[in-house]
Amino acid sequence: MERASGVLMHISSLYGDFSIGSFGKEAKAFIDVISNAGFSWWQVLPFCPVDDCNSPYKSQGAFGGNPYFVDLEILCRKGLLTETELELAKQKQPYLCEFDRLGVERIELLKTASKRVNDREKIESYVNEHKYIEQFCRFMSLKEINAQKPWQEWTEFEPNQETLFMWKFIQYEFHTQWAEIKKYANEKGVKIIGDIPIYVSYDSADVWANKELFQLSEDGTPTSVAGVPPDYFCENGQLWGNPLYDWEKMNEDGFLWWKERMKHMLSMFDGVRIDHFRGIESYWSVPYGAKTAKEGDWKKGPGMAFVNAMNSIKGDKLIIAEDLGDITREVNELVKESGFPGMRVFQFGFFGERNSPHMPHNYNEKTIVYTGTHDNNTLLGYVWELDGNNRKNMLEYCGFKGENWDTCYDNIFRMIYASNGGISIFPIQDILGYGSDTRLNVPGRAENNWSFRTTREQLNNAPWNKFKNWNEIYAR
Repeated sequence: MERASGVLMHISSLYGDFSIGSFGKEAKAFIDVISNAGFSWWQVLPFCPVDDCNSPYKSQGAFGGNPYFVDLEILCRKGLLTETELELAKQKQPYLCEFDRLGVERIELLKTASKRVNDREKIESYVNEHKYIEQFCRFMSLKEINAQKPWQEWTEFEPNQETLFMWKFIQYEFHTQWAEIKKYANEKGVKIIGDIPIYVSYDSADVWANKELFQLSEDGTPTSVAGVPPDYFCENGQLWGNPLYDWEKMNEDGFLWWKERMKHMLSMFDGVRIDHFRGIESYWSVPYGAKTAKEGDWKKGPGMAFVNAMNSIKGDKLIIAEDLGDITREVNELVKESGFPGMRVFQFGFFGERNSPHMPHNYNEKTIVYTGTHDNNTLLGYVWELDGNNRKNMLEYCGFKGENWDTCYDNIFRMIYASNGGISIFPIQDILGYGSDTRLNVPGRAENNWSFRTTREQLNNAPWNKFKNWNEIYAR
């Protein structure tokens, strides 16, 4: 793993005219900007469809692509949307994702576009070559004919053919548009890191079509669900509610479903982050129906058997183990044995522990280091909200001697740049110097997450030359 740096920004946060970021010209413009600044990695969040809280971490399809990322202007140039339809789809404001509007209008607009396709055979052929994408399209079309009810309540099992084709069209456009963006990034010297949520939604194509691979009772309801115990983020823990895998059953065929999932992701990205990797060593199992995650306990995960399966198909691609949270000696040993680089987060280094692994002097070339992740406060918000003593220790550690501690951020950036960490990645909000009102997600909170967006002006006015200089000075 070469010494390098990157930027963390999800597609949804890109600027544009249509309520959310997309795979259009704005994505290429962003690649130009970070490439010119000397960054060689762009990290995104999961590309799968979002849930009712707009989170991509509890999706209806691990192999499905988010319809909102399909670029409307590309469809217009193909003659599948009119200029009038494009004008009507323009956003009301540019600063937040307009999820309420997208939920009402976007699928209908894509359905309109799908009805104008002449060469249907090309789309049908593409989807039929990808078993799990076809599975997802069928699931989503069956949900529509069953009034969006969960799969266990369905009474109709033959999809409307136009709806089925619409979903195939969406997935074809999603994947072909993204392939063009990735190709452009790679030509500009930028590699892209994707993100694999460890779990899927109960009401998903994955559980519906592969019930035997999950911990379900005979009537199809989960026996136990996923979460995490009480931690820094939430005193009651987090009750995610996702069905848990039947790891023993998955082991019987060498984790075939997971291998297909990983192959799919590695075909789209130059590297992937496995979310909640500690769940591969041991996972928090909460009885179905429990009120909080406190009622759960630890169960052993598949460990190196799973890792070996992933290593057998990864080739020269990068796999990152998200080893954050309640980390034990066993988790550390699994990460080390896996060969996957782990993660270190600057913000976790200054909560009283004198020699935290998240302090920059403990970073090594097998770690991906961050000021913060999508689940953290922004760097500015973090510094402002640190208690006085921990802030004092952090400033002293970073060699900051000024009287106005609100000017310490360059010291922090420099320390991370100068560390031995293999890849240094900075959320776009930290590059822009934004506060806690722009953080992307607050774990444990259901509302008002995932909506942050940049504007063209904000990105153009960011201090890119400063980061370019640091990338040169610190050989990243």
